[in-house]
Amino acid sequence: MTDAAPRAMRIDVFSIFPAMVGDFASQSLLGRAGQKGLLDIRVHDLREHTTDVHRTVDDSPFGGGAGMVLRAEPIYASVEAADPPRPLFLLGPGGRRLDQALAQELAVSGGFSMLCGRYEGVDDRVRTELCDGELSIGDYVLGGGEVAAMVVLEAVGRLVPGVMGNAASAGDESFSHGLLEYPQFTKPAVFRGMEVPEVLRSGDHARIERWRRSMALLRTMAARPDLIEARGGLSDADRALLEEFPAAD
Repeated sequence: MTDAAPRAMRIDVFSIFPAMVGDFASQSLLGRAGQKGLLDIRVHDLREHTTDVHRTVDDSPFGGGAGMVLRAEPIYASVEAADPPRPLFLLGPGGRRLDQALAQELAVSGGFSMLCGRYEGVDDRVRTELCDGELSIGDYVLGGGEVAAMVVLEAVGRLVPGVMGNAASAGDESFSHGLLEYPQFTKPAVFRGMEVPEVLRSGDHARIERWRRSMALLRTMAARPDLIEARGGLSDADRALLEEFPAAD
């Protein structure tokens, strides 16, 4: 008797530019994960659920003001027709900030959905009554939620069990342990007078792991000291590593 194949994690995306997201999701790691049955990414065109000949998805806001607002009707109709996995997140500035911890949470959630805003936003009845929450990728303005959806798909999709060929890779990356990733090198050992650190060529795997941890600490202290503060500062073990490997050799 063989174990049943793992069920694909379903992620739905609602957009007025579905090709932008769909083409991205069909490429590289995400595309291969879809072919293997590990990810089921479905992109829905909000215009398919409009009721006028012009397939209108937006209108001017009540009270006046610049720009247009995505209408509630096609969004509700599209979501109800798809019956997507919940939670459904509106991609916007008011949501929880995407970081590695949240990406890891979503990767084991079993599935979720995203709504891409456009123009001046969406009818607020969508935000408050249809969506389960908001998700933000940072404090800056984009033309729409499609790029944000791609960021979330990439950050989360690669963490879904089985998607990455080497399961250890995800655990060694930047932010996985609250630190930036240690420096990486490949052949040749000497390039234009620049040598790969001796420790990496030593074959001493325990020493290599200590060196990598030390380099991750040094790099984070230099570039992102806020991450060190968020971890509660340096531990005694961290300080011992920094004394053993004070800088790249």
